[in-house]
Amino acid sequence: MSETRLTTQVLVIGSGIAGCSTALTLADEGFEVTLLSSGPSMDTGNTALAQGGIVFHGPNEDPRLLEHDIKRAGHEYNYARAVRYMCRKGPQAVQELLVDKLAIPFARSNDPSSCEWDLRLEGGHQEHRILYCADFTGRAIMDGLMEAVNKSPSIRVLTNRSAIDLLTSHHHPKKLEFKYHLTNQCVGAYIINEETSNVETILADYTVIATGGVGQVFLHTTNTATSTGSGLTMAYRAGAWCMNAEFVQFHPTALYHRADRRFLISEAMRGDGARLVDSSGTPFMDRYDPRADLAPRDIVTRAIMEEMLSTGEPCVFLDAAKYAKPHSGDLKTAYPTIARQCAKIGVDIEKDPIPVVPAAHYFIGGVLCDIHGRTTLERLYAVGETACTGVHGANRLASTSLLEGLLWGRSAGADIARKLSARKVVPRKLKDSIPDWHHLGEVKNEDPALVAQDWSTIRHTMWNYVGIMRSTPRLARAADDIRNLYRHLLDFYKRTPLSQNLVSLFHGCHTAYIITMAAHRNKQSIGTHHRVDE
Repeated sequence: MSETRLTTQVLVIGSGIAGCSTALTLADEGFEVTLLSSGPSMDTGNTALAQGGIVFHGPNEDPRLLEHDIKRAGHEYNYARAVRYMCRKGPQAVQELLVDKLAIPFARSNDPSSCEWDLRLEGGHQEHRILYCADFTGRAIMDGLMEAVNKSPSIRVLTNRSAIDLLTSHHHPKKLEFKYHLTNQCVGAYIINEETSNVETILADYTVIATGGVGQVFLHTTNTATSTGSGLTMAYRAGAWCMNAEFVQFHPTALYHRADRRFLISEAMRGDGARLVDSSGTPFMDRYDPRADLAPRDIVTRAIMEEMLSTGEPCVFLDAAKYAKPHSGDLKTAYPTIARQCAKIGVDIEKDPIPVVPAAHYFIGGVLCDIHGRTTLERLYAVGETACTGVHGANRLASTSLLEGLLWGRSAGADIARKLSARKVVPRKLKDSIPDWHHLGEVKNEDPALVAQDWSTIRHTMWNYVGIMRSTPRLARAADDIRNLYRHLLDFYKRTPLSQNLVSLFHGCHTAYIITMAAHRNKQSIGTHHRVDE
């Protein structure tokens, strides 16, 4: 076996909470997993950035109450079976993996007689039900997951690897006989190694995409640089069904300052009483919704945009100094990460209101999957933010994303383990028929200025026309502009040797096109898909 051609029982593309949960579940069953990270380490994705927490359950809480809150936030556009599954099985997954196995140091209650945990309240929730570690919950969870993954002899971690395309039995075999089969199967992926620029062929009995979100296709985002929608585009090209791509959640409170990535100001601050105010210090959310500052994110985001448009101000402010009363001491103790980041721009969170603006945050749609993570493409699973489970409907309830990634990762891992135990594997003859990557382009014309300009076109187009406020003329213009750029990139892609930068740009452009066309098709204004002309 050459160094550019690898085989594995399970290939997991993505190393956040969903990917790691899948890998650990399979490793515990004794199966071999290859786990890919597009960065130099496993923690370069969005999981480590999560601040607020992970949904658990309140003392003696009926799961139906959480179901109600999720559906209400999702505008009843949710898949009821998936919501019910998460509300009943999610807390158990948190307890077993994060608490019992990994011992994540979630905040504990000062009154253990009432509840073992210090549970938070966030927007859209009726109950205190969110486990947290100050304002670095994702960081704490990722540290625990990475330690467990690195200790496992069954998991091979490959870093600085970006997936290019999925390998399927209908598209790639050299032997014609496999293309006559009615069922299309995923048998691995082509991967580019950033360190060597080699394209590697990784063949697998089962492939799991856990590549995260799409924030980088928007001008302002809280997401990491790797969030280009690669899992969505690869699955789309391979023939898997994708759904709800028009639903992109914009977080209402990102720190207003110049930066490549917008720093998130946790919704937990509003759960502790912080209020959104205008430049004169006047709270305004109660004019938009009876839940005021604790309304779901889509409502708060649009309210902030309305305020900015009506006043002409470049931002609004989150006043924690005057209104917030954290359970765990003072503001800087409760929110150390936020306090440090704000201090860098001269804001003291115990004295000053925090300047905030909305930013693209969470991709609600994605690759359609069932409660086991199975997609419509045989042997392909999707978990985490890249998947569309139907849980979130048209708008995600706060702190449900980590839970969804954890639960679906475990569920997918368990389902794959059952199939491997039954020896349901890809035939050797099919694997041998998959060719290595054929380099089409030899013209070394990758100009950084052109790449930067193409990214600028994508991000400005998506922000201005496919952003928080959408209309038919805006979406039509975006569809035309993105379609033309995509055609140009397809031609460029064929003539130029591959690099990770080009692969990311290609994924990003295709992601923008998929989102734009989904938004154009959906004439109903609902949730995060807000059409001003409907």
